[in-house]
Amino acid sequence: MLLSIRHETVYRYTAPQVYTIQQLRLTPAAEPHQRVHSWHIDAAGKLNDITDAYGNIAQMLTITGPHDEVRIVAGGVVEVMPLDRGRLLSADKLSPLVYTVPTRLTEADEAVLELAASQLKPHAGRFGSDALLALAEAIRGRVVYQGGVTGVTTSAANALRLGAGVCQDHAHLFLACCRAHGIPARYVSGYIDAGDLSHVESHAWADAWVEEDGFAGWVSIDITHARFSGEAHCRVAIGRDYDSAAPVRGVRTGSGLESLHVQVDVSSLHR
Repeated sequence: MLLSIRHETVYRYTAPQVYTIQQLRLTPAAEPHQRVHSWHIDAAGKLNDITDAYGNIAQMLTITGPHDEVRIVAGGVVEVMPLDRGRLLSADKLSPLVYTVPTRLTEADEAVLELAASQLKPHAGRFGSDALLALAEAIRGRVVYQGGVTGVTTSAANALRLGAGVCQDHAHLFLACCRAHGIPARYVSGYIDAGDLSHVESHAWADAWVEEDGFAGWVSIDITHARFSGEAHCRVAIGRDYDSAAPVRGVRTGSGLESLHVQVDVSSLHR
């Protein structure tokens, strides 16, 4: 599937800023099932390309001198091929064990442990993709999709307690449950061609490490829609949680209040 993507992020300030630095993870990854035909990032300031600790393509944006707005526009065309039950064939530089460590956003409390124990039943000492898909379905039932209830600092445990959240909350809860059973699991940020599905095009899901049917590797699961990810999902960044895979993060020097506007448009193209 060919996806046309445009992602605009605008910060506005009530008083001029002196200095801004932002780390951008807005460039889709090149993987065996994903080909970037074209991609650009436009922003007023200096952009330096880097690779972060998880192998993501990133840019450091620095703006010096008085400014009351930061506008970042990323977009292009990405081709995504179908996956066999979400199985990824890309090689990794990091050990899967890196993704077994709980984080501030994925720490498991008693309720999370109970959810994980009720859903994750090992077969021959291993957890297969069907069990992980069932976990996604359970999470979707326990945390109803509802915007405006949680924020980027909401933990998995708090989202479960609230019983509502968005895709990043679903992903964090999935990670917390997996890690509670020693299953390597990582956060994925990217885009989805929503089609007739609900929820916005900027999306988050998860990869989990499985060993089954002659396959040992990462399986990608869209927890919000309780299905394996595939040709409608454009992968951009991975990390231990949102904090390490956020599209835009940074700091500024200056006074005044800040407002944020984000607009994401994803559509499929016919050849």
